[in-house]
Amino acid sequence: MTSLQSIISDHLAGAFRALELDPGYGRANLSNRPDLCEYQCNGALAAAKAAKRNPMEIAEAVAEKLAADPLFEKAEAVKPGFINLNISPGALAAHLNELARETAFGVDKPGVGKTAVIDYGGANVAKPLHVGHLRSAIIGESIKRLYAFMGYEAIGDVHLGDWGLQMGLVIEAVKDEQPDLPYFDPAYQGDYPAEPPFGIADLERIYPAASARAKEDAAFSERAHLATLKLQQGNPGYRALFNHILAVSRADLKKNYDGLNVHFELWKGESDVQELIPGMLADFDEQGIIEESEGARVIYVAKADDAKEIPPCLVQKSDGAYLYATTDLATIVEREALYHPAEIFYITDKRQSMHFEQVFRAARRAGLVPESCVLSHLGYGTMNGKDGKPFKTRDGGVLRLEYLLKEVQEAVYERMADTELPEEEKRQTAGIIGLAALKYGDLSNQATKDYVFDLERFTSFEGNTGPYLLYTAVRIRSILRKCREAGLSLGPIQPAAGPGEKALQLQLTRGGQTIEEAFREKAPHKLCQYLYELAGLFSAFYRDNHILKETDKDRQQGWISLLEEAEKTLVSFCDLLGFGIPERM
Repeated sequence: MTSLQSIISDHLAGAFRALELDPGYGRANLSNRPDLCEYQCNGALAAAKAAKRNPMEIAEAVAEKLAADPLFEKAEAVKPGFINLNISPGALAAHLNELARETAFGVDKPGVGKTAVIDYGGANVAKPLHVGHLRSAIIGESIKRLYAFMGYEAIGDVHLGDWGLQMGLVIEAVKDEQPDLPYFDPAYQGDYPAEPPFGIADLERIYPAASARAKEDAAFSERAHLATLKLQQGNPGYRALFNHILAVSRADLKKNYDGLNVHFELWKGESDVQELIPGMLADFDEQGIIEESEGARVIYVAKADDAKEIPPCLVQKSDGAYLYATTDLATIVEREALYHPAEIFYITDKRQSMHFEQVFRAARRAGLVPESCVLSHLGYGTMNGKDGKPFKTRDGGVLRLEYLLKEVQEAVYERMADTELPEEEKRQTAGIIGLAALKYGDLSNQATKDYVFDLERFTSFEGNTGPYLLYTAVRIRSILRKCREAGLSLGPIQPAAGPGEKALQLQLTRGGQTIEEAFREKAPHKLCQYLYELAGLFSAFYRDNHILKETDKDRQQGWISLLEEAEKTLVSFCDLLGFGIPERM
């Protein structure tokens, strides 16, 4: 369905055309001064420059033509050549009623028939999730949901780090603790045990201790490197132990991601593409795109018109070892073979931006995907403490993600001390609100920028916060429930009788447009900004209009329909952000 802004632009274009001017000048924009007008067009300024005419003369002529158009309540020219527009209440109500009959806010679905792979996990096995994994999970999940909303088959891939030295460190540490396990017996012939010889608590103890030991104990470090090599060469005992590490880690990671309402369609890791690498490198050799550089093998990806230096993409070290770039290129090969994606989108720390620039250029040079396949990367900023430094625990450590979520949920629970809910429901509700507080606190910031984690502000039930939005949604649901209990029915939304009602109607017409912008710019913060404005406009409308006491039945039924649209919008947008709404608060 065509957005209201596009409809206004079409009418503007017709007016410019009637004046024998380029209709392209007739573009409407949302007014940044809603006290003056609802929409604005600046095209007369550009048209005047091109035609060597007075901009006010053009603006007045356009406004005169639009003044007779039933779409507009007001069309006026103001110096130096702006055209200010207000929509007529009747046209606005008619558009909103038509929009209410649409599914998905009337948004076109450009992704229908296409697949997008969204890579947004990046957790390492044998390690717990910590706050450093928070943003990729939260931002990635929201962007994946946007892809799905736009019609794509959206495939989220956790892309585990499971093929590096940490595997050798864990294997050697387990060997020291349990040397009699069959995995370390080269003469062992039977099936290896089905149950792992450790749990997640053991791995969380073993890995950091082994990592610290390797920095002090050169012999142990050498053993870990050798164990990693044996694993990668296919040692059967080490492979069996590796599979146990994966199974235990994945189960724990899934539990923690589930707690964040973050879900992946694929649980693949670097290990899944290792067998593809030799063939891929052989293909690169055949194409003649690999060159030697100080004993290592690289693909040069710099271009003559680069504004900054782009180093070559290193795909094999001098000792024959592969790197992250090698694995990422092989992963692109696998994704193309399995899914033929229209897009592959990566969400990582912005410090990896150069890495992905090199990988994408190497992939293009090697022809790993068709030119039509979009390869893109969103580099997010850092979550900082109030001191402006990366968020840490009080003792300076890195906080586990599950502990952070529990801390937020507990803060919400304490704020709900006076809420008259049964204890079990209060705890469940605090969990839902806490997740919204954490996610909204992150997503309401522009993804590429750093932000300060402020527990007190994020968990507040007032202001631009997740709890405030949920409170608004619960309040609307309560009003609608009372309307149903009173036997009141829905009816067509009526032309607005006051400015508060009209502002709410206008905001509801912009939901689809906001989703399209958030998707196009990969900017979930636009969804948050829209929701906050919607919540404020609903509160102002409800303060001025008494739905249950209204005696005009047509207006009363129209108001109920208006609230239905507001509730539907809040639910859908919260889902796109990755959190739900409780029944009561």
